[in-house]
Amino acid sequence: MKNYLQRMGRSLQLPVAVLPAAALLVGIGNWWNSYSSDIVAHFLQAGGNAVLGQLPLLFAVGLALGMSKDKDGAAALAGLVAFELPTNVLKPESVATLLNIKLTAVNPAFAQIGNVLIGIISGLIAAALYNRFHETKLPMALSFFSGKRLVPILAALTMLLVSVLLMLVWPPIYSALVAFGKFIVGLGAVGAGLYGFFNRLLIPTGLHQALNSVFWFDVAGINDIGRFLASKGTKGITGMYQAGFFPVMMFGLPAGAYAIYRNAIPERKAETASLMMAGAFAAFFTGVTGPLEFSFMFVAWPLYVLHAVFTGLSLAFAAFMHWTAGFAFSAGLVDFIMSLKNPIANQPLMLIVQGLVMAVIYYFGFDFAIKKFHLMTPGREPVTAEDEADDLALADNDGDDDKYTVQAKKIYAALGGTDNLTVIDNCTTRLRLQLKDTNAINENAIKRSGAAGINRIDDHNLQIIIGTEVQFVADALSKLKANNAPITSSSANEAPAATEVTSGLPSGVTSDFYSVANGQYVDLENVNDPTFAQKMLGDGFAIEPSDGTITAPVDGTVLNVFPTKHAIGFKTAAGLEVLLHMGIDTVELKGAPFDVQVEAGQTVNHGDVVAKVDLDAIKAAGKQTTMIVIITNMPAVGLMKYKLTSSNVAPATKIMDATTK
Repeated sequence: MKNYLQRMGRSLQLPVAVLPAAALLVGIGNWWNSYSSDIVAHFLQAGGNAVLGQLPLLFAVGLALGMSKDKDGAAALAGLVAFELPTNVLKPESVATLLNIKLTAVNPAFAQIGNVLIGIISGLIAAALYNRFHETKLPMALSFFSGKRLVPILAALTMLLVSVLLMLVWPPIYSALVAFGKFIVGLGAVGAGLYGFFNRLLIPTGLHQALNSVFWFDVAGINDIGRFLASKGTKGITGMYQAGFFPVMMFGLPAGAYAIYRNAIPERKAETASLMMAGAFAAFFTGVTGPLEFSFMFVAWPLYVLHAVFTGLSLAFAAFMHWTAGFAFSAGLVDFIMSLKNPIANQPLMLIVQGLVMAVIYYFGFDFAIKKFHLMTPGREPVTAEDEADDLALADNDGDDDKYTVQAKKIYAALGGTDNLTVIDNCTTRLRLQLKDTNAINENAIKRSGAAGINRIDDHNLQIIIGTEVQFVADALSKLKANNAPITSSSANEAPAATEVTSGLPSGVTSDFYSVANGQYVDLENVNDPTFAQKMLGDGFAIEPSDGTITAPVDGTVLNVFPTKHAIGFKTAAGLEVLLHMGIDTVELKGAPFDVQVEAGQTVNHGDVVAKVDLDAIKAAGKQTTMIVIITNMPAVGLMKYKLTSSNVAPATKIMDATTK
């Protein structure tokens, strides 16, 4: 259930990501309208509101696509069908005909059947149908309707049954939602505070999305985001369920992050500063608070409860003062600036004053709680003598070990040696290990070995993210296991792992990056693999290909072709090392779907065909076809990604450039 909710939360980001575009149009229209109320202003506002008016449909399509196994367009089409069927069958005119009653006698709940909640339900049902039936083979006479073509048909049939159920249960559900919404609205500022408190408190479960749909969208008639962006409602009231988030996300949480940093022990301040600064930057500018919140949500849960209380207080106070502003994506600086000229915003600049006060409250509140209750926030874990021993625990060192062998020995010791290590395998970037017990490992020692990250799959399977040189570490680890190497302490004069990384790259040289296939551009953060999505190996982009012709992403030299053919390394003239990873988890296919047409040492230009890939074979094996491009030697590299006019790209489409510093 936890994984399902996490996938649902990620999938919801797809339709939510459309909102900034709509907000930009409405925001520019509002700014224009404040100077000249002419056709241009109305045109821009109408364009933005056209998107916002289709939000339930976007949720249905976006969830169906995001929750499907391989994010195929057939799932999105099924989501569209699943949403359109009940919203048309159960619209008031249709219900009046079905029940043979006058239109005025139809329950008013059916006038709101096309809402976000129905969109979410439709998308989830469509995705479930796709995942279950997209490879179904029908008898020869019906074979045209087999596979993916079958899914939208099943979606229509399923939603007919759901519509019958909705005809019975939607009126009481709607009445309950409206009653709940009216109860909270009736509480005024207190209600806004309660909403803010539970909004944060429910984030670990993912159920905050359901709560948000009641207050932000048109599920219970509140529709705070839609009304604010459309400049409808009452000035000083519309936006009350959004305004209080700005002081928290732009000022409060960054101040809390500073308190966490200040309370880190000296040995861990550097790593804590890096984590907190990245999270604070994201919260302030974009309103994306996940990196910060999840850093202490579980390891110091009382602090997270305090954060929920502070959020509730912020929303309650802003609502009490009738200071309002709104957002389309989240409560960061970008949305705040766009809302300043919205006619329905009320004294939005006062939210900055409130934000400064919230920064003080968060800093001293977090600082007091951390010290008073000895909370283990990031950076407060002590470096014990046992930790130091673990860090030095190695197999016998003969003095001639290269860096890969040294790293392998540290990992070998942290895993528990041969007594715990049963199977060693690797893909392009990570060790794939089978252990007797993954709970017996020392994660801190593994991380200090130089590993980029750890992914504990279950009690017996572990992945350690190393990078593109993983093969050398895997080979060294295999030798240690084969020799049943003992674990001893290293000599005192052993050279420690390097703590400073230098790029060795010439400064000021720019390399251009291009799409590697015809298909859909995907932000790296949205790739369905945590190693790539969290940029453990470096930054880049991804393409969901529409055909199997794969081209070079850069001008340069082929550095290597991996034995399983699913990945190719390149090196640019500036020295950037670039990895093209074809598909997700495709190392398990042992090269079968890949016809690589280049070899190591070969010079290539962007757009040159480097591989022919059987996408259907990858999908048939239950794998994803996402083509991923990352820079693996990222230190001292400045990256700029271009804003694409369309997510549809071709191999000649320029995606980004990287300049060495």
